[in-house]
This record gives sequence, C-alpha cells and structure tokens, in this order.
Amino acid sequence: GVWTSQNGSSASITMFVSPQPVEATDDAFWDQFWADTATSVQDVFALVPAAEIRAVREESPSNLATLCYKAVEKLVQGAESGCHTEKERQIILNCCRLLTRILPYIFEDPDWRGFFWSTVPGAGRGGGDEDDENARPLAESLLLAVTDLLFCPDFTVQSHRRSTVDTAEDIHSIDSCEYIWEAGVGFAHSPQPNYIHDLNRTELLKLLLTCFSEAMYLPPSSDSSNTNPWVQFFCSTENRHALPLFTSLLNVVCAYDPVGYGIPYNHLLFSDYREPLVEEAAQVLIVTLDYDSSTSSSPTVDGTTTGTAMDDVDPPGPDNLFVNYLSRIHREEDFQFILKGVARLLSNPLVQTYLPNSAKKIQFHQELLVLFWKLCDFNKKFLFFVLKSSDVLDILVPILYFLNDARADQSRVGLMHIGVFILLLLSGERNFGVRLNKPYSVRVPMDIPVFTGTHADLLIIVFHKIITSGHQRLQPLFDCLLTIVVNVSPYLKSLSMVAANKLLHLLEAFSTTWFLFSAIQNHHLVFFLLEVFNNIIQYQFDGNSNLVYAVIRKRNVFHQLANLPTDSQAIQKGLQRKKRTPEPISRTNSQEGISMEGSRPAAPAEPGTLKTSLVATPGIDKLTEKSQVSEDGTMRSLEPESLQSSPEGNPSSAVSDGEPWSGEASHPRWDRRRLSSASSSGQWTPTPDWVMSWKSKLPLQTIMRLLQVLVPQVEKICIDKGLTDESEILKFLQHGTLVGLLPVPHPILIRKYQANSGTAMWFRTYMWGVIYLRNVDPPIWYDTDVKLFEIQRV
Repeated sequence: GVWTSQNGSSASITMFVSPQPVEATDDAFWDQFWADTATSVQDVFALVPAAEIRAVREESPSNLATLCYKAVEKLVQGAESGCHTEKERQIILNCCRLLTRILPYIFEDPDWRGFFWSTVPGAGRGGGDEDDENARPLAESLLLAVTDLLFCPDFTVQSHRRSTVDTAEDIHSIDSCEYIWEAGVGFAHSPQPNYIHDLNRTELLKLLLTCFSEAMYLPPSSDSSNTNPWVQFFCSTENRHALPLFTSLLNVVCAYDPVGYGIPYNHLLFSDYREPLVEEAAQVLIVTLDYDSSTSSSPTVDGTTTGTAMDDVDPPGPDNLFVNYLSRIHREEDFQFILKGVARLLSNPLVQTYLPNSAKKIQFHQELLVLFWKLCDFNKKFLFFVLKSSDVLDILVPILYFLNDARADQSRVGLMHIGVFILLLLSGERNFGVRLNKPYSVRVPMDIPVFTGTHADLLIIVFHKIITSGHQRLQPLFDCLLTIVVNVSPYLKSLSMVAANKLLHLLEAFSTTWFLFSAIQNHHLVFFLLEVFNNIIQYQFDGNSNLVYAVIRKRNVFHQLANLPTDSQAIQKGLQRKKRTPEPISRTNSQEGISMEGSRPAAPAEPGTLKTSLVATPGIDKLTEKSQVSEDGTMRSLEPESLQSSPEGNPSSAVSDGEPWSGEASHPRWDRRRLSSASSSGQWTPTPDWVMSWKSKLPLQTIMRLLQVLVPQVEKICIDKGLTDESEILKFLQHGTLVGLLPVPHPILIRKYQANSGTAMWFRTYMWGVIYLRNVDPPIWYDTDVKLFEIQRV
C-alpha cells in the first residue's frame, strides 16, 4: 500500500515532497493516499510525520494544495453517492484521517490560513460545468460533505429500508430529522446501538473539531466578536442538517450511562465504544456554542429579551443556529432529560470513590461543566428549571467535590474557575440559597472535616478549605467565593457549628493588620464576610444560634476591626509583622476536625504535568451587577452605580462601599495579587487616609448591637450557673430574640453574574486548552504552533 514501501518507510509522502508539482488529474498518484484498507487514524499520524507535512508545505505547496483539494473532493463524492460499498467507506475514512492530520499545519502558517476559504476552479458539486455552485470555498464543501456523511444510511445511521433489493436511500432526499442518533430532546425513538456507526461518527466529528480548531492559532484578543468562520458557516442555515445534528450531539451526551447500562462492574466485561463518541460530541457541541452573549440581546429573567423585540414575537435570536436551538428548548421533559444526564455524568467520579470500579470512570467532566454553563447562560428557562427542585444539588455536590479535589493542583486552575463561575451564576437566584437548606446526607469521601448539616454547610466548609489550603494562583477567586456566600446568606436557615467556626476563622485571617494593609483590595474580603454575618443576623436570626455563639466567642475580632489603627506608625508595624509571618493564612485555631473516612488529601499536580495558560478573568465588579431584593422577593438592578475605583488608592475614590477593585484583573500576571509580596502593586503603599476611607464604612453596627445585648446575658448565665458548657448557652441563644433591638434591616443586595466579553474570551481559551490536552490519541495539535494559549509544564 501507499503507506509503506518494502523497507517500511512511507514511500508516498517522500515522493510527494518532490518539488515537481503532480497534476491534479493524475488520479493514479492521488488515489494511493486513501485506497489502503487497513489503517486507523493512529496509523496515519505515525506514517505522516509533522516534519514531512511542513516540508511539503514549504517546498511543494502546490502538492499540498492538490492533496487537500482531492481529499475534500473524495468526501464530496462520497456524500453524493451515499458510499454504499465497503471500499468507498474506507476511502472516506482515510480522507478524514488525512485531513485531520494535515489541517493543524495549514492553520499554524498565516500564509495558508485563507487556503480553505479560497475557491478551487471547477471544484463545485457538479465537477466540470461552471454553475454558481462551483464557487464554493473548499471549507464550505468540506463542512457540507461531513454533515451529509453524518446522516448517511448504513455508514453513520441505521438504514430505514427493509429490503436490500430496494434502491439505496438517496442521501439528498432523506429527512435527517428521522435519523437523529439518540432519543431525548425532540426525538422519542432510540436507535439500536451500532458499534461501526459510532466509530464512523467519531472519526467524522474528530475532523469537524479539527476544522473548528483554527481558533487555537489566533492569539487571545479582547475583541471576542471575531467569530470562527468554520463554526459560523457550520451553524448557519447553509447546513441543512443543523437541527438533527445539534439534537443528535446533545442527546448522545445526555443519554450516556457509563455504568455499563445499569449493571455495576459490567464495564469490565465489554469495551465501551460509545464513550469516544460521547467525548467527541461533547467537544464539538461546546465549540459550536462558543458565542459571546454579552454582545447580543439575551433573554432576561422573565423570559423577555433585553432587546426591543415586540412582546408577541419571539426574538430572532442569534444567527448561530446551535445557540439559537439551545436557547429555545422549553419542554419540562427535555429539561429533565438534560439535567438528569449531566448530573449522572458529573457524579460519575464521585461514585468511583465509594464503589471503586463499579462504573467506568469518565474523563470529560470539564466539557460537561462548560456545556452546563452554556445551557444556564443561554437558556434562562433551563436555569429556573434547575433551581425549581432540589435536583440542583446533584450538580452542586459534584462541583464542590471537583473544587475540593483540585484545590492544590496547579494544572487544574481552569477547573476551579469554571466550578466557581457556575456557582456564582446559580447564586444570583434566590432559589439556590433556599435549596441549600436541604440536609446533606450523601457520604462522598472528601478531604474535609466531618460535619452534620446542610448543603450550605458543605459549601462553606469546602470554600474555607480552598481559601486556607489551596495554592497561590487561586487568590483571584477569593472575591468570587465570598460573593457566592454573600448571595446565599439571607436564605440560610441554620448553619452548623463547624461551618460557623469556618466563617469566623476566615474573618480572623482576613482582618489581621498585615493582611489588610498589604494589598489595595484585601479589605473587600472583610466587607463581604461582614455582609454575610449581617444578612444572617437580620434575616435568619432564629435558627442560627451556632453562628451567633461563634460571633460572641470571637467578639474580639470585631472589636479589633472597629479599633483598627490608622496612623502611619501602626501601618508600618502591621506590615513588619507580615514579613515575620510568611504563611498567607494561618491554619491554626481553625479547629480542623478529622477528615472524612476514606478520603485522600488534595494532591498537587505531578511534576511535568502539561497545562495550558489562561487569560485573566475580570474582577468581581465586572463579573457581576448589584440587584436589590425588595420585600416581595423581586429584584431590581442597581447598576450603573458610580463605580469609582482608582488604582492610586487616593481616599476620595479608593473604594465604593466594599465593592471590589479589580484594576489588576486585566493584567495576566496573577502574581501581582499574591498575598505574600509586600507592596503587591508595585509603588502602592497604604496611607492613613486610605485606611480611614474604608474603615469608616465597615458595616459593624448590627454586630456591635448584638454583642452589646447578648454578651452581658451570656456572661451572667456563665457566672450564675458556673457554666463552661456550651450546650446551655446555645439553648439560651436558641430561645433569645433581638426583635426591636437591632438596627433597621438593610436591603438584601445580590451580585448577579453578568455576561461580558472578558469571560467569553476566558471560556474560549479554557475550552480549547481542555480540548488540546484531552486529544492525545492521536495527538492532533501536539507540537504545532498554537497561539491562543501557552502549553506549560508544572
């Protein structure tokens, strides 16, 4: 065959490096590239080395152009004919593999990037006759052929014809909506699983993903509107299979059950050929949904749009049909199917921990999290459905598991961010806080203290772990983590003692003078925590005797904050103390309980682990907008406020009411925000005026009033009864009341996530980084000159 000569070297490639151009009409020469039968995509990668492809690109460009054009032509012919013979199917697959191998080398060279968008004379569907159809760019012909082939009877879908005598189904007359790959959204019939069809679909989807990967070869830009031309065409009305393909991809992912169809340990008995298809489908799906919703009119809370569309008509929605279809799913049973599927797959790694090997462990949880994010971001009805029942907890627990597990691993910073972004999005809705009150009984072994309580306790305990024992690069997430806690705090009916102590430990750590004075934005964390305590005391005092007791025990922390020194000498002294305390946040006196049985400590990345760089995320003030909750529970936006936040830190504008400052967020070097580097913003140094400017705004009134009323009473009980026993004090606090004694309740402020181009760009780099690292067999993009991110070793 073409791939090997007598001595085993690949003859064809070397002869096609020869500088002589080979005529496109020399079929005998070109056919040898795909005529071989027994190859796999791995063979093609081994036999067509990178150096050879680059050599052809530089030395015989016309041969490379002809090879691409001929390979696409074969795919177009196969799509035309419906590839009925085994030989034709083999040719299609080999062309697929060859293009998958070559495309990244076309994209990495700016001179070649436009090649697929140029028209090739006579390369239309009709061949020789010059009609308009002939003017199609090569990229469009390729994409249309691949979509046709994805619904090709007996190749990628079950044929509906019963008799073999019958004429073969004409691929142009079939209604591909009858050939959707799996039951689920908009399709009730589950086709018989077919191993060969799954393999063929997987190869075609791999080629699609490679076509879309041109995005990896462009550097990240703040202008997220530069749409990917491949995705744009593929998701346009030009693709007549857009709806059935979107539905097939979504259903294949959400219907997948890695447990070997419900029988534990079954996966050990047969190889699961569905999984590679599901992974590929998930990756193609999230890439087609790469769309910046901040630049478009997107549905608001009540389902109307922020655009000026008339009330009685649906807005036209985005041109990207995949985004459009996703945003229009609305049937309850469809939502149920999607949510159950995503929750089942996200929980798979957790099941592993307490029933080892009972199910096949899946690896594509990051793609699933991106998909879940897109669903919630583009389809508000889905978001409300998720929050309507306690099913949201089936998403929350796996996310907390991933966050806790990845907190020490530098190669999983991206996973930490997406988990936190999803929780931030959910926390903007009142229902999320309400759902957290459900008792937590699942016993997933996690490296956290044992506790008895609710899902809110679990969330606070995991967040405390991340902040106190995660690695340095997670510090930009602290604002986000505490914003989530603030958002849910008005609805938390009863915190456990463990969680209450964790919150006070964080306040203690964040209110030391060295921490407050060492970076311009550190005091925001104290503002967030005080807001949490105020919300709970004002709105949920009755069930929260544990928290009230913890506040009383740690009352000195609040007194120290109220009496924070502001003179230059004290500021200098505070910063000196910091030099002697290198540990960013002490873990002492946080009363670390024993960790849960069967759990393993969160491990750092293995040295040498590959990771991809990420762009910086916007600061919390860009990520969110403030809304005020009124008495009837409705929210009204408070934006745009005067967000005066000046990097110089002069008192008049250093802070707007505890609203975090994020001048550095646009700077990709996270290290600027490291707690342990003295004047972390270069020339900035704290001044008395600056300290006064925010100290005067610390919201301590409610807590001071509470201490004023309760401390004497608690002390009296202790003296009268000679008590050191906390249960008596807790009993007293449970029955106590502060009605009429506290200041007038403040309005509840929720910081809701708002779409912005900064996060759109972050998602693009994160998603492509995941796809790059996950495609190792074959290594599609490895060692090519990608520009969207850097590949780094831990």
